[in-house]
Amino acid sequence: MSQRMNVGELAPEGYRAVLGLEKYLHKNLDVRLHDLVKLRASMLNGCAYCVDLHGTDLLKNGDDVRRVLGVSAWREFPGFDARERAALALTDEVTRLGEHGVSDETWDTARANFTDKEVADLILAIGAINLWNRIGVTTRLQPAV
Repeated sequence: MSQRMNVGELAPEGYRAVLGLEKYLHKNLDVRLHDLVKLRASMLNGCAYCVDLHGTDLLKNGDDVRRVLGVSAWREFPGFDARERAALALTDEVTRLGEHGVSDETWDTARANFTDKEVADLILAIGAINLWNRIGVTTRLQPAV
């Protein structure tokens, strides 16, 4: 498969706007948590480029390979704390936004583990990675191997 187009080259102003959101999130979210969210959403969306990028980022930042692999089965994997589990649950439901949206249980768990500002930032982070995934999958962006 070859890449269909380079969105950054063809729509640079829009691309920079999304990068601006990433810069905001980098300043306001825990990097490890943010990378877990990005990896999980990318797995759900089947974005090979983003799975490679964010899995590699977690490893470079000192995370354990077992935890990185455990993101794919986070509900059963014992290596995540309550905050990480709340963020991963929110990521699953926002990414797979169905007819009924995010469940009250997932929302309440997120609110119990994070401040309102942190929940707002998580929602922005999940939305941003879903946009990046849609760009990557649609344009067939591939990781360098």
